[in-house]
Amino acid sequence: MSLKRTPLFESHVHAGARVVDFGGWEMPVQYAGIVAEHNCVRQAAGIFDISHMGEVRITGAESKSFLNHLLTNDVGTLFPGQGQYSIMCNESGGAIDDLYVYRTGPQEYLLVINASRIDADVPWIMRQRDGFSGSESVQVEDLSDKMAAVAIQGPNAAVIVDQLFPGPSMTDTRVDRPSGLAKNELGRFLFGTDEVWVSRTGYTGEDGFEIITPNAAIVPLWEMSIVHGAAHGLQPAGLGARDTLRTEMCYPLYGHELNEQTSPISAGIGFFVNLNKGEFIGRTALAAEKEAGPERKLVAFVMTGKSAPPRPHYRVFVDGAPVGETTSGTVSPSMNNGIGLAYLPAANSKVDTAIEIEIRNRLFPARIVRKPIYKKSNTN
Repeated sequence: MSLKRTPLFESHVHAGARVVDFGGWEMPVQYAGIVAEHNCVRQAAGIFDISHMGEVRITGAESKSFLNHLLTNDVGTLFPGQGQYSIMCNESGGAIDDLYVYRTGPQEYLLVINASRIDADVPWIMRQRDGFSGSESVQVEDLSDKMAAVAIQGPNAAVIVDQLFPGPSMTDTRVDRPSGLAKNELGRFLFGTDEVWVSRTGYTGEDGFEIITPNAAIVPLWEMSIVHGAAHGLQPAGLGARDTLRTEMCYPLYGHELNEQTSPISAGIGFFVNLNKGEFIGRTALAAEKEAGPERKLVAFVMTGKSAPPRPHYRVFVDGAPVGETTSGTVSPSMNNGIGLAYLPAANSKVDTAIEIEIRNRLFPARIVRKPIYKKSNTN
């Protein structure tokens, strides 16, 4: 099976990127280097190609009710131009996907879903729509093949995005420029003759924006971003930096911290599960787990001695006994230290618990820390 490519593939090759297979897509893992790109995002700004991610439009008179049935968070709190993080669960409370949902009109919503889950998510959404009591008033349209996107992240992101879109928004979020958007707000702006969505969201822990465009507009947007961003330190960044940045912030990655057998409660993102909004798929199981307390919890850890980098699926020991395994692991460029995430029994999940990570058949000391791992105060 041939790998998919985003409309920006040739731009990545031209920029000297090293590309890898990422969930069936040929994606840039790095350009100048993971550490340099990571630090550029923390200190100035980076631009990421996120065109592989999926977009699904939900419209109709019953769209809000349907999404509240489908997702864990309460879309009823959203006004047009607002977005929220949410999880789409199965009946047992396992995560089918984690996603962003934006209200783009009075009866219109846009879901941004993980690239690796498009083929699972869209059929699931369609089946749930077909079984929904108001199904005739809900329309589902998969836009994934028609849309592309980039994320501009970092302390200088706002000034760069303002230069790309100097005019006001054309939607319910009435702002003069993108920097007027609040966190998780969305606006529709003109880029040449194309209308594009700009949201103030991201996956790095820094200020940032995600820009969703028609496929034909993404290459000019990428090129103009590089030109305008040069004076503000903008550099292209790949999947490697994306992973180190999100691991420092303890943001889950589907297939690592989340899957169909893992609930948002045990993953530590129960804040995005609203049990008071009424019935939704997975509510009974999630309510029971929250009441009893999860049997295992996702913890963050920092290596406390010299070691090779921790990686996913390494065994975790407490008092010499194996108790769990890592889901993510890397060297933090911000802290110059090994860090990661792991699922452990609830009894072994307290902050400051001493643990050991098995790396290359040897045990190395680590300590459970509060999330997020990265804080401005603990950088070198």
